[in-house]
Amino acid sequence: MKKFTLLLLILLSTSLVAQEKKEIVLKTDVSEATVFIKGAQVLRKTTVNFPAGKSTIRFSQLSPYIDAKSVQVKIEGEVMVLSVNHQLNYNDSIKQTDEIEQYAKQINDLNEKIKLEQTTKDIINEELTFLRENKKIGGTDGVNFTNLKATATYYGERIAALKMKEIETDKKIKTWSDEKYTLERKIAIAGNLKPEPTGEVMLLVDSKTALRLPVELSYYVNNAAWYPSYDIRAKNISEPIELVYKANVMQNTKEEWKNVKLKISSVNPNLGNIAPILKTYLLNYYTQAPRYDGNDLSNQVRGKVTDTSGEALMGTSIMIKGTTIGTATDIDGNFSLSIPAGGGNLQISYLGFKQKILPISNSYMNIVLEEDQKMLEEVAQKKAAFTGAISTMSMEGNAAGISILESKPKNIPLPVIQVENTTSVEFEIKTPYTILSENKNTTVEMERYSLPAEYEYYCIPKVDKDAFLLANISDWEQYNLLEGEANIFFENTFIGKTILDIRYVTDTLNIALGRDKNVSIQREKVKEYTTQKFLGSKTETTRDWKISVKNNKRQPISMVLFDQIPVSTMQEIEVIPELLSNGELDKENGEVKWKFVLPPTQKNELELRYKVKYPKGRTLTVE
Repeated sequence: MKKFTLLLLILLSTSLVAQEKKEIVLKTDVSEATVFIKGAQVLRKTTVNFPAGKSTIRFSQLSPYIDAKSVQVKIEGEVMVLSVNHQLNYNDSIKQTDEIEQYAKQINDLNEKIKLEQTTKDIINEELTFLRENKKIGGTDGVNFTNLKATATYYGERIAALKMKEIETDKKIKTWSDEKYTLERKIAIAGNLKPEPTGEVMLLVDSKTALRLPVELSYYVNNAAWYPSYDIRAKNISEPIELVYKANVMQNTKEEWKNVKLKISSVNPNLGNIAPILKTYLLNYYTQAPRYDGNDLSNQVRGKVTDTSGEALMGTSIMIKGTTIGTATDIDGNFSLSIPAGGGNLQISYLGFKQKILPISNSYMNIVLEEDQKMLEEVAQKKAAFTGAISTMSMEGNAAGISILESKPKNIPLPVIQVENTTSVEFEIKTPYTILSENKNTTVEMERYSLPAEYEYYCIPKVDKDAFLLANISDWEQYNLLEGEANIFFENTFIGKTILDIRYVTDTLNIALGRDKNVSIQREKVKEYTTQKFLGSKTETTRDWKISVKNNKRQPISMVLFDQIPVSTMQEIEVIPELLSNGELDKENGEVKWKFVLPPTQKNELELRYKVKYPKGRTLTVE
């Protein structure tokens, strides 16, 4: 009977062990990164040996800035994913304490070295003092010259040796003191730094048999961004423009991107994606038209939750009152939440603190919670959970909107591909890139275009007598450009920077290529026609300007020139254009425009003359 009982216990024990969940810890590398205007989508790929039965897969050492709602997991094979959790792990922050202890040990060693050298220096000073006090040589029988010479030689050599040794000792003391100061600064910095956790994603899976399957993990992470810039090169005014489209990428996600497949996207996930609605325009006395501020247009509210001391409250629940729309604050107390079309109030809850209900008054809100005195004991337990034995904060994956993918992503093995999606443009870079988490700018060339351009010189000599070269580009929309700064190179020379602003461009994109000193322009007043006469009750004033343009280049140039005549705002003041040299006059604003082609080394002279009549006895200032 005893043997049977023992056998039964062994079988039960074996059964319980078999039912225990096995944990597999994965340390993976980033395979792909899609960088948005703000933020990035990170993809990690690996292969996992799944044991039979239930097991836990833990992706460790991830970024602490992961948006839990964006986590997606894909497993190809007959493995059931039971749950997906995102959490933060504070265990790795213990390394900071070990680092401080190591610094302290190095400082103690330096102190011993400095103390030893200081003792050596004291001995040197005592010997120098002894030599100075006993340098006189004398006696009853006078001084022996040979002894005097030998003593003087010894004295000089010994003093020199001691001085050199003193200099060497001072150098050592200074070197070790500098090292000690550097270590003390490191300790001060490390002591003031907030311990940073690492992100983790936990999968609970169930497999009928042992399998080896590929697994993909993707998520959105903050602290990454890119902005566009350009190089614009024009060899001369008869060849197309070369435009180099560049992305300036930076990230500080606390995870390294080493030799990753990089994609650059024009998407900004932080903008709201809910279409706006019109408010009823109720017209009455003393009422104003509806206003649509940034909050209405973005349909998103962001903010930060802290306690009264300014400490961030991680894991605070943020809900739209009366709905199931909600989120939780991240490690820094920040949150972002989409707002329904009708707006609403925020309901902010955190264990141990008084709940707040606030109207959404702005697109960014700083929220301060006050402790609830009746729940101080629960608050203490809550804080202990973050800083004590429990080192992780987890969030249920399904509740946070974590997805389990089933479809396989497309793999396009082409160099640099411009993928035009419904609402965005994406550039796929074939060459692997390494972008470290140090917030430094990495320039990535995305595309290089040869743009057919019509070159035109532009000048307003009344304002600036230099000719500005413009390149006019049609059908520019096909290149999917974004506004950004551009470096300009003309005739193989860097001539400065400009702004490529496509927000207000029509069907033609005008790129300013800077000043060209090979086109000389002069504007001067013609004296013989600049007069003032008194005729009857009117005063008559004539102004005459001569404009000359010379092309010193070897190619013909297309020129657009502007000047103006005044525009009268009173009936009694009359402005009469007399000579425009075939220029086009806009009567609304007085602008005169000349457009012509000027052959090489040729000169064109234009004349602008106008007459102004106004009542005698009145003062009128005419240029």
